[in-house]
Amino acid sequence: MDSLQLFLDRFRARGEAETIWLKEIFGFISEHLCPELSEPAPLAADDAVTGVCADQLSVCLVRKLQENMAVTHVLPVSYRPVSVSGLLSLQHLACVSNPSWTTNQQRAWEKEAELSLPGHLALPRVNLLLIGCLREGPAGEWRLTDASGSVRCECLSPSPLWLNRPVFLPHWNYIPHNAPGQNQEVRGYVELIGSPALLCPDLEQGLAARPGEGAGLSRAVGVREAAGLLDNRTRGQRISVFGLVGSVCPQLVVAGTTFFCFWLTDESHTVRVLVKDISRQWWTQCVYVGLSVCVTALRVCVLRGWRGNNILCVTEQSELHTNYTHTDTLLDTPPPLVMSHVDNEDCEEVEPETDKAGLRMKKSRVISYQGTVTQVVSDGAGLYVIDRKVGLCLAYQPATRRKLRAGDSVELHHVHFLYRPCPDFPPSMLCTCLRSSLRVTAFSRVGGAPPPDSEGLPRLLLEKNTGVSEYLWTCHVSSQLAHSLVPSLLKQQSVSALSWKLMESVWRRGRGGRRDIYSEMLDEPHTCPLSQYSTDPAVHQYLSVSVLIGSLHSECWSSVSLSSLLPPGGSSLSRSQLNTALAWSCRTLTSALRDGPRTGDALGRRPLLVGLLELPTQTSEPTVQLRDATGAVACVVTETSREGGQRAAFNTAWIGCLVCVEQFTMVTERFLQSDFPSYQHLNQDKYITHKHCRVYLQFSLDHLHILSPSVAMATHLGQRGEELGGDVTERKQTVEEEEMEGATTAGRKRRKASVTVTTGPVGGGFRPCVSLVIRVEQKEGVVQKVQGVGLTHCFSVRAAVVGPVVSWGRDPKNGPVTDRETETEREDKVVLVLSGGSARWFPLLQPGCFYRLTAPNTQGGVELHTDPTLQVRSNWRLHTLTRQPLQALSPTVLSVSEVLDSRSDMVCFQARVCDRISLSDRTSSTAAGVCAGVRLTVWDQTGRTLQVYLDLSHTLYPSGLLPGNTLLLSGFQRRVSRSGGVYCRSLPVSCVTVMSLGDTSSVRPPPAPMMHLGVWAVGREQSGIVGRVRGHVVCFLFLQLQWSCSLCGSLYLQTCSSSQCPSTSSVFQSKAKLVIDDGTGEAHVWFSGALVPPLLGLADSKWEGLQRALRVRGHVRVYPRGRSLVCDSDDPLLHFLLCLCSSDVVCRQLSLTCRKPNQQRSEEMKRFSRGERDFMTRVTPPLQLTCLHLEAV
Repeated sequence: MDSLQLFLDRFRARGEAETIWLKEIFGFISEHLCPELSEPAPLAADDAVTGVCADQLSVCLVRKLQENMAVTHVLPVSYRPVSVSGLLSLQHLACVSNPSWTTNQQRAWEKEAELSLPGHLALPRVNLLLIGCLREGPAGEWRLTDASGSVRCECLSPSPLWLNRPVFLPHWNYIPHNAPGQNQEVRGYVELIGSPALLCPDLEQGLAARPGEGAGLSRAVGVREAAGLLDNRTRGQRISVFGLVGSVCPQLVVAGTTFFCFWLTDESHTVRVLVKDISRQWWTQCVYVGLSVCVTALRVCVLRGWRGNNILCVTEQSELHTNYTHTDTLLDTPPPLVMSHVDNEDCEEVEPETDKAGLRMKKSRVISYQGTVTQVVSDGAGLYVIDRKVGLCLAYQPATRRKLRAGDSVELHHVHFLYRPCPDFPPSMLCTCLRSSLRVTAFSRVGGAPPPDSEGLPRLLLEKNTGVSEYLWTCHVSSQLAHSLVPSLLKQQSVSALSWKLMESVWRRGRGGRRDIYSEMLDEPHTCPLSQYSTDPAVHQYLSVSVLIGSLHSECWSSVSLSSLLPPGGSSLSRSQLNTALAWSCRTLTSALRDGPRTGDALGRRPLLVGLLELPTQTSEPTVQLRDATGAVACVVTETSREGGQRAAFNTAWIGCLVCVEQFTMVTERFLQSDFPSYQHLNQDKYITHKHCRVYLQFSLDHLHILSPSVAMATHLGQRGEELGGDVTERKQTVEEEEMEGATTAGRKRRKASVTVTTGPVGGGFRPCVSLVIRVEQKEGVVQKVQGVGLTHCFSVRAAVVGPVVSWGRDPKNGPVTDRETETEREDKVVLVLSGGSARWFPLLQPGCFYRLTAPNTQGGVELHTDPTLQVRSNWRLHTLTRQPLQALSPTVLSVSEVLDSRSDMVCFQARVCDRISLSDRTSSTAAGVCAGVRLTVWDQTGRTLQVYLDLSHTLYPSGLLPGNTLLLSGFQRRVSRSGGVYCRSLPVSCVTVMSLGDTSSVRPPPAPMMHLGVWAVGREQSGIVGRVRGHVVCFLFLQLQWSCSLCGSLYLQTCSSSQCPSTSSVFQSKAKLVIDDGTGEAHVWFSGALVPPLLGLADSKWEGLQRALRVRGHVRVYPRGRSLVCDSDDPLLHFLLCLCSSDVVCRQLSLTCRKPNQQRSEEMKRFSRGERDFMTRVTPPLQLTCLHLEAV
């Protein structure tokens, strides 16, 4: 009778299905398991294993299955055995198998798993049987093998007795590895839950002792005795030591040698055990903290690199015995205290803070912790969340073979507790070092794919050895960049290197010291890179462009009240003045450190931007843009000139650079169309007809960090002798670079980079072109012209031609100027007309700069005709030549004072903005869409001011017209008003350029010069100037207080005095005139609005009471040196005001900032009578001044 029949006879099949299933089991054992056992057994295998036949293994398997089944009289015919190769090749989804489950048990298991982790699904159940032999794999891993192959097997608490024995897995998970590039052998692994069922008949009874083991165990000594033997090293001595495992260090590979260490402890002593033997690396899964073990045949050796200290080392004869209890000594050392939660409220008090090089440094605490992984932040970066509130960082340990999954229960020992190391992660963080122990105590029950990995970051951490705060920040930025730059601007493989370079640029901290791995694992007291860490709650916060724009738009109107937009004394403004003041306002935020993070504020910390600088071909305004994959934002940029001062951006090499913007100003311009009757109606939104806002950035190119330079920037930096910071990205090229690059950049490698990258063109091949070197002399402003069915942007540039047209086999870009490009007998002039797509070059074309104009796909026989006009096509390129071939002629630029004193009709001047007002045109729509014009008040260092009117009805609304910015205004018309004042207005050819950026939040003009009234009165050339006057109030000449109609300005009693005015709102207005003397002369000074109450010395409550007293009568005029024209002399209010104006409260020393009107009254003929005679004489009228600011002396 054959073996199969003997096997069938042992089990009485209850039908054909059971018979077929039994035959399948027997065939599977014979085909896949017996060949594996018939091979020469490893040294640790038992001889009884190799002699087991197929029928014995089959009988043992069926019996084990029946023992695990809830119903023992029925065979599990629904379960099919699967080979290892079949599992790897056919099972592509994570699954679980447990033959002992009933349907109700399975449902309860699934419900419990999904409730523990909401949003995750439990592993699906499969009816598969895994049978094989547990073997030792490479680097100490355990593998389940059969005749078809092997698969990695992860165990919770493996026993050395399982190794090299045939087993059946009663409960297991299979987790496939679907990462690209993985080979067939490592693409999945099995998680063994519980213990395997050994298939060797009567094998359990023979596992208690092995030949030669009893003598080694009987001579085992405790940790205390072993510690004493370490000091007396004897050659050839072998000892056996038993104790509790106190720490298990991770497995390391140094110079090709794999090893790990663990500590054995008792009540008062510890010894370190080094496992270096390659055949004993599988011990790393068998030992864990708190386990009682006995290790035999250890020798005392000297570990070089660890201060020459002696250590116990495993030999080839060493054996590991787990759950060991010595016959003479009871191991009663208590297990280490394990925390299961962290209280954040007490963390700040127990961690002392020190200051190191200006940084807040904290000391970490070493604790033990157990919990459940609830989130996988990044597998590759080693970042997880435990119990939904505690962060876990494993990056300072070598990467484990098995990545943690959401739902894993873990136990951590000697782990560092850090509080708020990085504001982008949970406040409580656990970080493992080379001394820490991590053990999975229960495998996850749920599936789910992990997020994209950042596998390059731990490798960079190993190379650079930075602090944990910097590493956590880099990991967070890496995850953000993966969404904001990939795939349109950057490849996924370059994100880690880019994030690391970004961190080095922003944090500016040196490389950390070299890690001493042996001291970190073995020294006591313990020191490692995690012992101290820096904390900075205001560390930079990376924002994508779309998040930044969305935050600024959402806070545009919610962060301001309309009353705060009015000037002092805004409650007295008339209807037209009120709505004009509200028509435009500006909110600026700098990227510098703010007051601290705020709840719900996306800009709570210092923002940081990363994007590509470009000149878009299709935009509402030709401007430099910063773009990432989420959006684009307009930018007003400046840079440092060769002389060292600030000027408008001119270098086209910046276009196409991937940059980090750290220092910048966020500008939100608000435009409001309203019809508020008065100040009291500001809280009623029904009077707002339209509101709009524009968002853009202001920064200097000198404050940018170049993360990936363009080809032109690489050439520019090379000419300046500067090293590239290293292009760590393999970013995609812009359209502009793709069209220009040609074969010259194919295979060009960026040197000195942390990641070597090759950038190549899309098309390839040489592209012939012609070029022309020009010097820009004058640039006109952008206007909108009708072209086809729509409007297009257009502007012109007047330039000098430096040399002839030169043909090239490829684009020379911004390379050095050759001799043949400057060979010319005379200097020709040319007018470049740029429209449509070519108008995008407007922000980078500046007078006085040299450029190379290239026309691609053109060759030979090209010359410049006598026609001075050249139409620039959209595919032509302009490259800035920073090394000027000739001496540049700087254009004549005037100051404000020179413009005021000039007689020219057309002027070009530079000035700083101190005020601006939007001019509305309610009768027609404007091209700007927000306002018809702008009135700028500009000044220079002398303090003289000039008003400039910009007509925006047919031009684009320019960005950067903010108080504090310095502008270059070219092609403006100088005009003289009817009153004799000088102002400027724009023409269609006028151009406005932002030359330097100022503090737009607080614009303080230079202190006005101190003026003497006697000199100021006779100085005709000093009209329009602002000066300071210090003198004594001689007397009051005039005081008027009046309630006026907010619409027409007429007197308002209970209603408007004008019968044709329907207004029902009024405002309180005040005006005063007095005489002031400073010892050199006298002047009549006018005061109005908010300056009158402090002039009279009235507090707010008294001023409001005075307004109420005038509500019925409407107005009062007081002439302290004459008689009232309104009230009788016995009026108590008149008497109060007369006494007030003549009191010492008013007649006092004052310091005034005044402006002298442009038009003063000329000399007048005046008649004097003395007795019977009349005299006629010329009298010089007093100096008239308007007070702008008042200070008491």
